[in-house]
Amino acid sequence: MKRFWLVLLSLGLVAAFSTQALAVDVKFSGEYFAAGMYQDRVGVNETATWRFDPASPLLPPLDVLPGDTSTAFYYQRLRLTTTFVVHPGLYFITRFDAMERAWAAPRFNPAGGVGAADDRSAGTRADNENIAFDLAYVQYVSPIGIFLAGYQIDNVWGTTFGDTSQPTPKIGYMLPIPGVKGLLLGLQTGKNPDGERSWGAWNGSFRNGATDRDNNFYTAFVRYATKGIETGILFKYIRNATNRNVFGELGLVPDGGIKAQQFVATPYAKVQAGPVAVEGQIYYLTGRVVREGWAWAIPPANNGGETQRLDAWSAYLSATADFGIAYAGGTFAWISGDKQETGDKLEGALSGGLDWNPCLIMFNSERNYWTGAIAAYDGKANGAPMSNAFFAQLRAGVKPIDKLDVMASLSWAKMHISDARSLGVQSGRDYGWEVDVTGTYKITNNLSYMLGGGYWFVGKYYKGSGAPGHELKNDFLVINKLTLTF
Repeated sequence: MKRFWLVLLSLGLVAAFSTQALAVDVKFSGEYFAAGMYQDRVGVNETATWRFDPASPLLPPLDVLPGDTSTAFYYQRLRLTTTFVVHPGLYFITRFDAMERAWAAPRFNPAGGVGAADDRSAGTRADNENIAFDLAYVQYVSPIGIFLAGYQIDNVWGTTFGDTSQPTPKIGYMLPIPGVKGLLLGLQTGKNPDGERSWGAWNGSFRNGATDRDNNFYTAFVRYATKGIETGILFKYIRNATNRNVFGELGLVPDGGIKAQQFVATPYAKVQAGPVAVEGQIYYLTGRVVREGWAWAIPPANNGGETQRLDAWSAYLSATADFGIAYAGGTFAWISGDKQETGDKLEGALSGGLDWNPCLIMFNSERNYWTGAIAAYDGKANGAPMSNAFFAQLRAGVKPIDKLDVMASLSWAKMHISDARSLGVQSGRDYGWEVDVTGTYKITNNLSYMLGGGYWFVGKYYKGSGAPGHELKNDFLVINKLTLTF
């Protein structure tokens, strides 16, 4: 199957790119922001707790995390996209991030810090503090369809729910259907980030059959858009053999490790009916995780056998009514959790994605990127993205003048499944309530300023076991942000 795809796409690219190059036209676009953040508590525990290294929880603690620690700092990022128009319909597109760092903070140490990798970058956080190219790909609009090849954005589909914009090496093909305006078919294949292990087999860096240890995906989608309606469905197959033969690599036993096969189906719809906009999306993940060879002999905790089935769901529905000077809406989301009584199934393998930030504090990827997960008792923490949860939000806003938008929201979240197997004993399932207020003023067409504040009423889940002294403190955050687009 892999060879068939490679041959077919190679032939298509050769045929499609057979064109004469003209003078190159260069177009630039980008975004720069500078922001300041104050977070009242980096841990919601009332008393001090020990902070352990997540990678080595059995080692001595790194330090003591006081219960009243706050943080305040400024940070910024420049993102520049360059489009080279090589020929009508033929483009070469690049994007880089630069100076993504806290003001006057020491340089990030990739060897010593938790979170050295950047989930939404082609490099590390240290790379992004200088200049890190994330995207570099060719796009050709040919008579037989649209071809794309190189590092492109992936894991984006439909609504923002479930999305994690990630630079990914892939080859894509899209075909607008003649005679059916708005109908688009697409095929993609590529490598998930950090999912290639076969390339090093030639130099002896890997041993014992390491040539089948990569992480490939194959995607097919259809999308239809017309006035007031947009809908589509995407299917994705992922074969992840990155951790296959891990014991053989160490020279212990042959053919030991883990291989996962995942199938994702996600339909979505967006409808605009007068002042009311409604959007919804569903994710379903199935497949299996196979523990090959001797891997079953030393399984992870609560393995449940040599093979585990994937059976995860998530759903999202949001509606907004916009009456010009005022608007109101609501959002509901659900992400399945892992059930204790089904050790042969994995139901908690989906999330809300890093692009979907419903609150300023809870499950906010930007806050989590800069200040880390908010710690609590017994290893509990609130970070991003959201998983194993029910989520509901009501919001309303006013636009007293064209340039000013003020919005307030009330959000609530609760665990879907209370699973002592994976999460330990907890006092409750409530993640808590959050009240957010933001105001955005459009200074010019390209320059805007945002000021916001959020208050989190922390839920009982973060008490952990509820042992004596496990009392919680609520948290609040203030942020202001200047954004320039061009």
